[in-house]
Amino acid sequence: MLSLTMNDAAALALGVHDHPAALTPPGGLAPGLRGRLADGITRRGAVLTWADSTADAGAAPAAFTDLTAWECADSSFHLEDHVPVEVRTVDDAPQISEDGQRLLLLHGIALALEFRRLLTGADHPGPVRCIVAANGTNATFRFHRIRAGQSWHNPDLDGYRTDKLVVLDLAPAAR
Repeated sequence: MLSLTMNDAAALALGVHDHPAALTPPGGLAPGLRGRLADGITRRGAVLTWADSTADAGAAPAAFTDLTAWECADSSFHLEDHVPVEVRTVDDAPQISEDGQRLLLLHGIALALEFRRLLTGADHPGPVRCIVAANGTNATFRFHRIRAGQSWHNPDLDGYRTDKLVVLDLAPAAR
């Protein structure tokens, strides 16, 4: 497992936020993902959601184990629905090539880096975790506020045998 954490000063020095060249997908972030960012995020009570979410945040966590699981379910969407990547159907099942999965991961990482900008405008959400996952059938992006004692994913990322997982912890600088 590779874990990369850097403070804002290092990210600024490396140009990660303004020019994340190595992490930018060819052609830049897909227009559909830019649209998701344009919709924005909002804090509703104890949870952070996409601003256009229709879920009942007042009932969170509802049927979910905790607020983190609720946020992950509410914020999750399929990257291949917004990124032009070939999804073949074989035996009635979707299949995405390794190159397609790599492209989806790059778009998910680029989305998370752009997502960080939304955090500075949100109602003090605190640190947020973005989780990007890709496998042979789909790729997802989801987020949740980081809470003590709550986690959506298994911290042993190498334990995911069929998924490629990228976890980005975003903590906006204090204002």
